[in-house]
Amino acid sequence: MNVLAIDQGTSSTKALVVADGGEVLAQSSVAVSPRTATQGAVEQDPEELFQSIIDAGRAALAVAGSAVEAVGVANQGETVLRWDLETGRPYGPALSWQDRRAVTVTRELADRADRLTELTGLPLDPYFAAPKMTWLRRERGAEGVVTTVDAWLNRRLAGAFVTDAATASRTLLLDLESTAWSAEACEVFGLDPDAQPRIVDCAAAIGETRAFGDPLPVTGLVVDQQAALFAESCFQAGEAKCTYGTGAFILANAGERVVRSRSRLAACVAWRLAGATTYCLDGQVYSAGSAVSWLQELELIGGPADLDGAAGVDDDVVFIPSLAGLGAPFWAPEARGAWFGLSLATRRDDLVRALVWGIAAQIASLARAMGEDAGRPLERLRVDGGLTRSATLMQAQADLLQAPVELYPSADATALGAGALARLGAGSAITPAEAVGSWAPAAVFEPRMPAAEAEERLGRWQAAALALAELAGEDR
Repeated sequence: MNVLAIDQGTSSTKALVVADGGEVLAQSSVAVSPRTATQGAVEQDPEELFQSIIDAGRAALAVAGSAVEAVGVANQGETVLRWDLETGRPYGPALSWQDRRAVTVTRELADRADRLTELTGLPLDPYFAAPKMTWLRRERGAEGVVTTVDAWLNRRLAGAFVTDAATASRTLLLDLESTAWSAEACEVFGLDPDAQPRIVDCAAAIGETRAFGDPLPVTGLVVDQQAALFAESCFQAGEAKCTYGTGAFILANAGERVVRSRSRLAACVAWRLAGATTYCLDGQVYSAGSAVSWLQELELIGGPADLDGAAGVDDDVVFIPSLAGLGAPFWAPEARGAWFGLSLATRRDDLVRALVWGIAAQIASLARAMGEDAGRPLERLRVDGGLTRSATLMQAQADLLQAPVELYPSADATALGAGALARLGAGSAITPAEAVGSWAPAAVFEPRMPAAEAEERLGRWQAAALALAELAGEDR
């Protein structure tokens, strides 16, 4: 059975035509353009997002020359939109998951933070959807509904006002145990739970779309990072992946029992299938690929390939990639990026190399926190995304993790995960493993650095990050 798998992302929308076993018959990509401004504003044109889905999907189908029988869609997760439920017309731009203006909301609700985490599994942070939804209501008007952007896309594509359980768990509004909207959490944010979309399984038919020609059932819905976790066959508790895209996101399967993080990680739904919920732990590096693009804009590198050519030798230079704030376990949205340990001897290559090691160190720090929550360290990390092309970054990651890093053989894990869920939802596969198919790593990076040196490097990075987070707190 062929499926059309769509990954609607921050900077592009990808569409793949995927056959049984995960074979990609055709693919297409259409760029989208987030707009940044001062005070942490990052917005996107919702009509551009929708049109990119249409254009990418139709182009992939034209190249494949083969019919498909179902559609799966992965979405950005915490991006939100205010829109008219009857007409589907957006009331202005969408607020990207990167938008930090809702910090004004989270400050006001600081005394409710612990209770919200108890209910939803998520720390109170403007990264998640609900604070942005409240901010939109206050700043842009009360008309219409305000939801995660996937609910609008699902309505436009298939006429269904729905969101999947994994995406709903990224809002700060979901009762993590029941996977239903929490009336108490909604009340905290001044939102009506009855105005939120219906929550559905990640593999289920929600309606038909004519967006790509003949009617096709939409049978797979999922948030982007959980889609990649699914594609990389992380079906057992303790198995983890990291996607290195605009940001870098590490997720670990936590099993079928509700998980609570002692390490201040985000706990959320990995997927819900046939009413059964699998949970995961989540850690974030908000600026990964975007930090590399920033280096390029500063003309410190000519392009991402230059990451592997930086022959820096000053290991005292430490970079904290918090150009859009710090996520877990610091939750310091107002933190800003910084190099530490600079001297008159510091050169351009030292700055570039420190950025590579800074991304790897933040992921390694999050992986360690996941191991502490699980009671055992991660045995390996599966990886995907554009920055995995950097052998320097992948080797640094293995060294700081002190565990093998397994490179997923496709750059499109998110789309492939959405396609696998669509196959399950259409009934052409019975188990997750059957829906995904078999695969082998394209490369494995083994640790080369002595454990004591890795520990010392990681300790210096963590001390610098903590100092930066504390400084951001003092500047409020």
